[in-house]
Parts: sequence; structure tokens; C-alpha cells
Amino acid sequence: MTDSRESKGLARLTSEAVSGRIDRRQFMQGALTFGLGLTAASGLWTREVAAQTPKSGGSFRVGLDDGNTADSLDPATYNSRFMITMAHTKNNFLTEIAPDNQVAGELAEAFEASKDAKTWTFKIRKGVEFHNGKTFDANDAMASLNYHRAEASKSAAKSLLDGIEEIKADDANTLTIKLKSGNADLPYALTDYHLIMMASKDGKVDPQEKAGTGAYKLEEFEAGIRATLSKNANYWKQDRGHFADVSFTAVNDVVARQSALLANSFDAIIEVDYNTSEHLAKDAGVKLDEVPSGTHVGMPMMCDIAPFDNADLRMALKLGCDRQVLIDRILKGHGSIGNDHPIAPVMPFFDASQTQREYDPDKARALVKKAGLDGLTINLSAADTVITGAVDMATLYAEMARQIGITVNVVREPNDSYWSDVWLKKPFCMAGWGQRPTPDIIFSLGYAAGADWNESHFKNDRFNKLLVEARAEIDGKKRTEMYGEMQRLVSDDGGTIIPFFRNWLYARRANVAHSGQLSANWPLDGARGAERWWFA
Repeated sequence: MTDSRESKGLARLTSEAVSGRIDRRQFMQGALTFGLGLTAASGLWTREVAAQTPKSGGSFRVGLDDGNTADSLDPATYNSRFMITMAHTKNNFLTEIAPDNQVAGELAEAFEASKDAKTWTFKIRKGVEFHNGKTFDANDAMASLNYHRAEASKSAAKSLLDGIEEIKADDANTLTIKLKSGNADLPYALTDYHLIMMASKDGKVDPQEKAGTGAYKLEEFEAGIRATLSKNANYWKQDRGHFADVSFTAVNDVVARQSALLANSFDAIIEVDYNTSEHLAKDAGVKLDEVPSGTHVGMPMMCDIAPFDNADLRMALKLGCDRQVLIDRILKGHGSIGNDHPIAPVMPFFDASQTQREYDPDKARALVKKAGLDGLTINLSAADTVITGAVDMATLYAEMARQIGITVNVVREPNDSYWSDVWLKKPFCMAGWGQRPTPDIIFSLGYAAGADWNESHFKNDRFNKLLVEARAEIDGKKRTEMYGEMQRLVSDDGGTIIPFFRNWLYARRANVAHSGQLSANWPLDGARGAERWWFA
């Protein structure tokens, strides 16, 4: 048995071999030095190095959900997971969420802030080309961000960039962003899936342009149906983009996706059915990946529309939700309990001291009576594009609401038009949110007064004041206190029932390999499976 020093040495040796810094001969020599015999060293190479060393080639076929006929190449319109996945495949961002779930530079190879976090400088990576041959520079970055900031912009990312005072390209490789007030999380905000880097001309971008700087070039795109992409031979990340080509196919029905995976028609699928995941895992040709995340399914009520403008009713509907039943029956245990705010235990600044809201139908009935709403009937819109089993979840919740004297009519909506025709339009619906890397980002997108995606029309003066102050606060302890108070404000006064946070659970053929460290912000390794994975 090796001692601690030898174990660390072997781990370092293995890491160097996987990264390609040493070859097999050098690895074997090093392993022998650390006390392994020839057979053991050879076995270690096979298990830990050869299996993890990326190989090039092959057609990577992916089954995605959430394909919509309203999907567009315009990044300002992105809100489906089909487009989110494609954005991370054909494009790059200034920054990215790395497999360790920390922010890292992407097209910005480095970044730094002034002491007050009001001025940020980004060093633009040299030698990067768009698929059409144009060289990427700071002017493209400036135009790409300004596209979302324009006065007439309808982009959901506009609220994320609202604090920017000026963006300036100091030279081809230096971008300066000046803010109205400090923002310690700006590099995280720039990973938002809308903020792809686009080619510019005379300070403007064409949002329908197919060319990006990503690992794969878009060849064909049929909204709501499919997309095909080919390898970018000039990709600047030499250790990424291993497949020869990639195809995304929209299959919104989870049973059909899983059947296609088992039939070897897909190499990976974006999500599996929690109800049948154990059966799927028994197939030797399939591997399941499960990643805890801050992804959640909520039921937003528009706080300025009757009857949801009544705070007692909103609290009654929260207390009338048996969260553990939903976790057990909808997620089959693949998740963690929620507390009616969007900050998950796996996220920074999660307030573990907040009292967990319990199922209390008696108190809920009393609040309904206090509000004078006995016998109330309301509609709850749902579609399985939100989550597999969303309609079943809504039906379960309707049964719970009956116990507090409220009739909930579940309205089954079409999958392919749900995000364009239902969400943000109907006053009570099911809605899904992917994990954002920091509280500031999710709060700015979905809870700030006036934000385009403030689905519950939540407006709380104290919350909005804290949002600005916490963003600029450098002291970690003070930020923790501020975000804790904001979580309590949203939980108590907000209009969204958030019963749980769900784990990502997706599947791949056994011959599809990855590093083993998976980003939690989106399924399929932060929506970057096509870039990061390979055929073993």
C-alpha cells in the first residue's frame, strides 16, 4: 500500500498524463519510481489515463427537449434549453462556468476589477476567429453586449446589464466596463446564455448571423426540430471539440428520447424520466449522470393581479403545498426541499438559518378565510416541457389546495408554445429555472422590480434596495447577511411557490466519456457536453 506522499505523487502523475503533458513511457517510468510494479502501473494507465484521454472523431447525436417553433438564432430571444445548448456549442462567451462550477475566462483570458468593483478590465484572447474567418476583438465584445443594452432591446439579459454606464474598447484586446455602482459578480453575469459573442461591423451585430467562435459551426437549423453542426478545425481550445460533427434533435417526449437512446439512435439525451431512471440504469450500454443543482420548478402567481394581490392568499397557497410529497412522487427523491426562494443549498450565500416552511393546511385554511376567499377557484397552467411530469405535479398540487378550500383547475397547455404564449402571460402557471451561479443574477433576472422575467411581478422596496447594495458590497460577511434577508423577503412576501430544487439527471451511451467533473448550471455538463465530451 502506498503512503500519502506516494499517493499524491501518483495522482499528480495521472493528472499530467490525462492532460497530455507526459506520454505513456514517461508515466510508466514515474509510476515505477513511486513504488508500483509493472502490472499495477499498466493497469493504472488503462483505468485512469487511457479511459480519460479524449479521442477525436465520430458523430455526436443528442436528443434535446424544449424545442419550440418560436426558437430563433437571435440570442435576445433565447429561453428554451434547445437554444441554450446550441449557444454553448457554436458560440463562446467572455467568461464561462468551468466544470468545477467556478467562473473562468473564456474569450476574455483575464479580468480584474477596481477596488470598488465599479470598473472592470477584460483582456481579450488573441488569435480567435469566427467561423467566417473574421478575427474576434474587443470591438465585437462591446457590440455584442451593447446589442442587449439598446433602448429598444427586448432581451431578458438587459436587466443584468442595466448597471453598466459605459463599455469601451481601449484597443483590440482590452475591454473596459464601467458601472454605475460596484458589482462584484460581473464576471458571473457575463456567462448568461444570452450574452454570446457575435461578429460586429461598424459597431453593430447581426443577431441572425450563424457564425460564432465555438467548437462547432452551424450548418442547418430548423426551429423546434433540429440543428446540425460541424467541427471547427480552427477552434482555439485545443483540448475541446473532439467530435467530427454534432446533431441536436428536439424530442419533447421523454419516453421517446429514452427509447431512441436505448436503440442507439442518440448518444446522449438531455434528461431522463425520474420514474424510469432505475430501469434505464440497468442497461449496460447506458450511463446516467446525476448532478445536484439550483434548478427549480416554481408556481409563480402575479402579485398585482387578483386574487394573487392578496398576501394572505399567497401565503396560504405556500403553506398548502406538501413539498416532500412532490419530491417523492415527481422527482423520486432526486432533489432537495425548497423554501419559496430561488437560492439552493448548493449556491453561494444560501441562508441555512432560515426556518423551513412546513405543510400546514390548518393555518392555510385560516388565511384563506381571513382573506374572504373561501370557495375560490383558480386556473393553474402547466405543460411537461417545464419538467417531465409537470402536469402530474400540478394535479397533485390541486389535490393539496382542495384541503385548504381552494379549487385549482389544471390547464394543460401545448409544449411547443408554452414559453411564448403562457409563461409571463398567464397569472398562475408552472415555470422552470436553471441554476444561476450567484444570487445577484437570479434575483436580478426574476425578482427585481421591472425585470423582463419578473414572472410574479414581485415588487418590494426593501428587496430592491438590498439588491443594489449587496451587488456592490465587497465584505463577504455583509453580503451574506444581505442575501439572507433577501431570501426571507422573497419567501415571505413573494409570489412564487418553490417546493424543491431538482438534480439534473441525464444519460449517455456507455462509449461517451467525460472528465467526471460536471458543471451544475445546465444539463449535459453546463450545456457544453458537445464541446467537452468525446467517444472512448
